Amino acid sequence: MPPSIDAITRKVVSRDARLSVPGNSQHTLAQEAVVEGFGYWSGRDVRVEFRPAAPDTGVVFVRDDLQPAVRIPASLESRIETPLRTTLTASGVTVEMVEHVLAALYGLGIDNCEVHVDAAEMPGCDGSSAPFVVVLLAAGRVAQATPREQLVVQENVRVGNEESWIEARPARGGEFSLRYRLDYPDNPAIGRQTVQMEVSEERFVEQLAPARTFMLQAEAEWLLSQGKGTRVSKSDVLVFDEDGPVENELRFDDECARHKMLDILGDISLTGCRFVGQIIAHRSGHRLNAELARALMKEFQVTTPALRRA
Repeated sequence: MPPSIDAITRKVVSRDARLSVPGNSQHTLAQEAVVEGFGYWSGRDVRVEFRPAAPDTGVVFVRDDLQPAVRIPASLESRIETPLRTTLTASGVTVEMVEHVLAALYGLGIDNCEVHVDAAEMPGCDGSSAPFVVVLLAAGRVAQATPREQLVVQENVRVGNEESWIEARPARGGEFSLRYRLDYPDNPAIGRQTVQMEVSEERFVEQLAPARTFMLQAEAEWLLSQGKGTRVSKSDVLVFDEDGPVENELRFDDECARHKMLDILGDISLTGCRFVGQIIAHRSGHRLNAELARALMKEFQVTTPALRRA
């Protein structure tokens, strides 16, 4: 059995320098990794197999339950709008709830990976990216002799309106930083939360990957009334009433805002590039995240820095 996310976090924080991605080279997995579970929306069992892929493949989902199998690139061109989740499509076939898988791959610096699945919806697991991070770290990663593409923000770009927006700004150095403000004025248990950090691999594993999906109790009850989420228990996701999580405990005081940042990572990865810049968001969700990613790809040139040694 792979180690728990807590054990992985302790290892990363304490001593494992190998987690730092060397240079500008692309990376893939050293071996296959598997996660099994069920989809939150559909309730269907699903098996996910992460497999190594050649340079410049990017992340590609493969629906092995179909004959012939259908390949769905993780790209902005593949994205279609669906409520409360990120869905990709190709040839009339979809994969959905992919944001936590994509965030795990991006956060660990895995550029090329085939994600083989036997159902449309990815497993919800505990509502975070942590279960995927655990198996991917256990599988290991190898560098490839091909440079990565970078998307470097050169001036401010904002999408949205006064109530909810997301903005990209230039970075002072070569870093990627996130700032998210969450505001639930009608639910004091969530309230207003603001989280800001420069995103490194260590911080991703420790501070973002474990942050879980959340919803209000009224939203959970409505979904159940529509026949959705019937296999999901309150221990699988954070369901909030006015007093706090129902039958669950927070991993972070500001876990809800951290999960929104996790979603941004998954959605921005659809550019297929490593991001250099700052992202600042106020109450944004998947739709605005994707709008920003499209605006950035239209506005700025993708660059390919020369390879350098670690």
